[in-house]
Amino acid sequence: MASPPRGALRGWGLALCWGLALCCLCRAGPLWSGNHEWKKLILTQHWPPTVCKEGNSCQDSLDYWTIHGLWPDKGEECNRSWHFNLDEIKDLLRDMKIYWPDVLHPHSNRSQFWKHEWDKHGTCAAEVDALNSEKKYFGKSLDLYKQVDLNSVLLKFGIKPSINYYNISDFKDALTRFYGVVPKIQCLLPEKGEEVQTIGQIELCFTKEDLHLRNCTEPGRQQSHKWDVQQAKGAAAQGMVVCDDGPIFYPPPTRTPH
Repeated sequence: MASPPRGALRGWGLALCWGLALCCLCRAGPLWSGNHEWKKLILTQHWPPTVCKEGNSCQDSLDYWTIHGLWPDKGEECNRSWHFNLDEIKDLLRDMKIYWPDVLHPHSNRSQFWKHEWDKHGTCAAEVDALNSEKKYFGKSLDLYKQVDLNSVLLKFGIKPSINYYNISDFKDALTRFYGVVPKIQCLLPEKGEEVQTIGQIELCFTKEDLHLRNCTEPGRQQSHKWDVQQAKGAAAQGMVVCDDGPIFYPPPTRTPH
């Protein structure tokens, strides 16, 4: 059998090298798909006793706000080839378990929640240098959480879990006064037999360029952007909607943590 021409072998080898290089590139970092241009980051924190109203085996004893996620305001699953690797954040695990727990599934593999947040949001946030790896994304999220220190800010204004009702303006005024920006506050609507809405999530937003606090929603701006509508639908699927004006319940934990 005749051997293939030398030129053909050289061409085949060159194609193989290029293929291997492309494969390594895909594994090494972002390979963006589609148009995922975004303008701001949303640090979303949720209140475990409210989250647990609709969950079983839930970590409802936590008496502090925890991280739900750090979300670009547009785009999801921007790089499906960039898989979550728990080893990349092993140095952060102590803080992750405290401040970013899987409230709904505390006894399962906790890393599944973090994997979900990385796959859906982290691969999009990685467009900027400050967040362009798992360790940077989760580490910066923890930094921002500690920087805004929501738990202490609410206590500073005398807002703490209570069987008595607050007004949504108590939260809005306190947060806007302290941070100097407009947050977004989400609630669970009253269920049968309940009198008022229950506070569930608070979003604080940051600029894309330098991660400085900025308004989540401009005063007087109506929800018009397609992504805003998608986010609203996603929150509604979890029972959360933007809080109505009026009274609000800030429920105490059902058990005292040890």
